[in-house]
Amino acid sequence: MPPRPVIGEQFNQWVAEHVTVLYRVAYRLLGNSHAAEDVLQDTFRSAWTSRHLYDQTRSERAWLLAILRRRVADHWRKRQPREVAPAANAVEPAAPSEAEPFRDELSAAMQRGLAKLPGEIRETLLLVVVGELTHQEAADLQGIPLGTVLSRVSRGRSRLRDFLLEEGRIPGGEMSAKTGARNRHD
Repeated sequence: MPPRPVIGEQFNQWVAEHVTVLYRVAYRLLGNSHAAEDVLQDTFRSAWTSRHLYDQTRSERAWLLAILRRRVADHWRKRQPREVAPAANAVEPAAPSEAEPFRDELSAAMQRGLAKLPGEIRETLLLVVVGELTHQEAADLQGIPLGTVLSRVSRGRSRLRDFLLEEGRIPGGEMSAKTGARNRHD
């Protein structure tokens, strides 16, 4: 039996449910609120036009994040070659909804730390921590082994923790659960 196409009401529910997480991932990947909003709009436009291709065996978040990854890649291809990304001194973004997802004090410091990570580690970490995918979903989405995802997430958390400690953004080695990094007591 062919998959049932996603209808307008179901799609609107997905948008409402996943817009904040998708925006956070886009912003953290791009480091610019305007670019993140543009990519998010392109993501939902692409999802709507290809909704008939949605595989109901996958979570809708994993499917939407896969589309978001492609739209981010398109964005980078359109940019000037060798532009630095994401911006280390990024201004706090405006959220696409009433809830402000970047209200916490670590946001700018976190963005600077993320900018220092290699792209593949940053993307994997964001898919798991911000995108809230399981490690297996991130592995499937990126086409890499589960062990590679586990390693990248661990290294990304460790590097972010070290960066935030150096910046003095986490007193006494404590880090909030929001960042996903473990406490460190030296």
